[in-house]
This record gives sequence, structure tokens and C-alpha cells, in this order.
Amino acid sequence: MKRHRSVIWMWSATLALLVAGGAVAWILIPGGDRADPTNAAQVALGKAVYTQHCASCHGTNLEGQPNWQSRKPDGKMPAPPHDTTGHTWHHPDEVLFGITKQGIAAFAPAGYESDMPSFGGVLTDEEIWAVLAYIKMVWPDEIRRRQAAVAEGVRR
Repeated sequence: MKRHRSVIWMWSATLALLVAGGAVAWILIPGGDRADPTNAAQVALGKAVYTQHCASCHGTNLEGQPNWQSRKPDGKMPAPPHDTTGHTWHHPDEVLFGITKQGIAAFAPAGYESDMPSFGGVLTDEEIWAVLAYIKMVWPDEIRRRQAAVAEGVRR
């Protein structure tokens, strides 16, 4: 009986480690495009979420706030555009996901201040990936390729 419990415990622990490892790998190891601009359903969800949670700062057409590269009177940086005129496409999806989920403070250099909140308690991971798919959908193919190359360079 004792041996039977040990075997069950060993298999349970192994299964738990495999599940945890798979979750970590899914987040950290590139494999598949979780923000897929060719997935119509994901893009539609992303557009709806973007409209509700992001457009008020980043613009209905992803244009960002005026003078987005200069500090506002309160010292904070305005919301950048997510179209091709901004720097969003200079970052890999994993960083964009992290900024959206955890807030800019987790990724920005010291002293960088912004009104960008953490959406981790507001949006699901699926919704965040969908917003990124929507943003990427508006980029021309060349910008998507360049963003993919940036992401590949970071992974190496």
C-alpha cells in the first residue's frame, strides 16, 4: 500500500511538472504566432477589446496621442501610436504582451513614466493576444516581417 502511494505521488508530481513546464514553454519559447493577424476571429476579438480598453489613449486608428515622443507637463510620456509611425513593431510579441499584462513599469528604463496601466487583472491572456493580432493586422506585410525579424533576433 505504501509503495502504491509512492508511485501515485511520483506520477502526480511528474504530471504537475510537465503541465507547469509546458505552460512556461508556451510563454517563453517561440512556437506559433499567438498574435495571428491572419486569424479573423482573433482579430475581431482584438478589435473589440482594443476599442473598449485601448482606443481612448492609443487612438481609434492606432494613431497614439499628439506629440507622443515628448513628455507631457506632468512628466509622463503620451501613449504612442500602434500603427507604422510608432515603435510598437520594434518589439517582439512577448514584450508587447508583457507590457500590456504587467504595465510599462515592468519593462521601461528607470525614470520612465507613463499612464499605461497593467491590464493583467482586466483582460485575459487570450484578449491581450487578440489585441496584438488586431494591431499587427493593420501593419503592411513588410512591417510584419520586420517585427518578426526583431523577435527572432531577441530569441537567439
